[in-house]
Amino acid sequence: MVKLKDRPKPRFEDDRFIAAVPVPDQREVDDYRWYDGFSTIAAIANNPLESFNAAQYRDPYTQYKMFGTDFCVINCPELIHHCFVANRHNYKFSAIRQRILRAVIGDGLISAEGEKWQHARRAMSPMFTPRNVKVFAEMMKQTTLREMPAVLEAAADNNGELEIANPMAALTYLVLSDTLFSGDIDRGKNEILRDVSTALLYVGRPDPLDFMGAPDWVPRLTRLRGLKAVKNLREMIAELTRIRKTERDRGDNLPDDFLTRLLQVGDDDTRSFSDLEVEEHLLAFIGAGHETTARALSWLFYLLSNDTNARDRLEAEVDALDIDAVPPEQWGDQLPFALACFEETMRLFPPAPFIARTAIEKDQFTRTDGDTITIPKGTNLILNTWQLHRHKSLWEHADAFIPERFMGEAREKIGRFQYLPFGVGERVCIGQRFAMQEAMILVALLARRYRFEYAGSDVPWPKLRITIQPENGMPMRITRR
Repeated sequence: MVKLKDRPKPRFEDDRFIAAVPVPDQREVDDYRWYDGFSTIAAIANNPLESFNAAQYRDPYTQYKMFGTDFCVINCPELIHHCFVANRHNYKFSAIRQRILRAVIGDGLISAEGEKWQHARRAMSPMFTPRNVKVFAEMMKQTTLREMPAVLEAAADNNGELEIANPMAALTYLVLSDTLFSGDIDRGKNEILRDVSTALLYVGRPDPLDFMGAPDWVPRLTRLRGLKAVKNLREMIAELTRIRKTERDRGDNLPDDFLTRLLQVGDDDTRSFSDLEVEEHLLAFIGAGHETTARALSWLFYLLSNDTNARDRLEAEVDALDIDAVPPEQWGDQLPFALACFEETMRLFPPAPFIARTAIEKDQFTRTDGDTITIPKGTNLILNTWQLHRHKSLWEHADAFIPERFMGEAREKIGRFQYLPFGVGERVCIGQRFAMQEAMILVALLARRYRFEYAGSDVPWPKLRITIQPENGMPMRITRR
């Protein structure tokens, strides 16, 4: 665990900016002794990013036992393909992962399994086709233009400081509300954002009892405060759904949005969603649909504030974009460097980095170098994109902010299973097109109007709470350009 006094400082190497992040433990661990195990669990409960071993950033995979349970961390693209694509049916969601997510979203799309997930994915996929996502672009633009001043202008007026993590979450939340819910979740947005933040902070992390195999009925004291926030969110969604169903039943014209489409699911081939399923799918999208993009935006502007050459280049690119003539759904094509900066940010600070599975049966795979790995039945398989995206064998200058690696021929050389900000295999994020389109629109409009200068007295320490959040709220000095 990296204590405050031991936290490294940001630095430059060969004019490349390297953000301050947890230094991996240098122990070479095969099996955790009981005190190693407790120490690691304590670190994971506080901040999983501070619990990793150095070998996990260097080797294709690491295997160890902790409290008698097998763990396998994989950072090898061909092994990732094998476990998550070719032989995916041998792996189910890990119990620890499900306890965390289900405490927040129940059986929403992200945590649902089996027939529930297949039904939900099949019903929702048409809502996020490229054509449908493009329809949201103009609304994303208009909402951002309308809400940006209220969210950021006070600080800009006073040449003052603002912790931008929460304002970015508010902005992406309002975009989500207008595009997918026709503005119906704007009411009480401050309370909703507070509850989402509280739920992620107190529920969105593993409890020590999860690792020790305690049954689900044993209370997790670390989550109690967050469960009240989850209850508030569920009540809000239930009321919103009730109102929309009442409008439907009396023949009102309903907005053609995500909520209406969920309520309309059901035909000869697809069953309808129950009220509980609608509630949990909405909760999953409200929780994940804005939080991940907001966190990535905060880290992006931090990185740009420390790399003025990249910032100047991005600002010149967005200034040259004719935002009135070019449709917003095409902005990403017109902003290759801005897109590269955002992708590089998601490499260094992947919004939701943990993908965990459990081996149903013993598995064996031989890599192209002849090395054979055996994964015992019951192994907790961990794909951690924080490590994958910083792995020394896969990335040159792995810890440095280098947007150019995502441009032109360099981008084409990045392996399919080397860069996975939206997950992998059949469970890849259904909203990735929506998220990338939204990100490019927000980056263009925010960078066009404002400049962000990091104003913290200490490093913005990354802390994992389902998403990677800046511990200090990311203080910025905001000025109008």
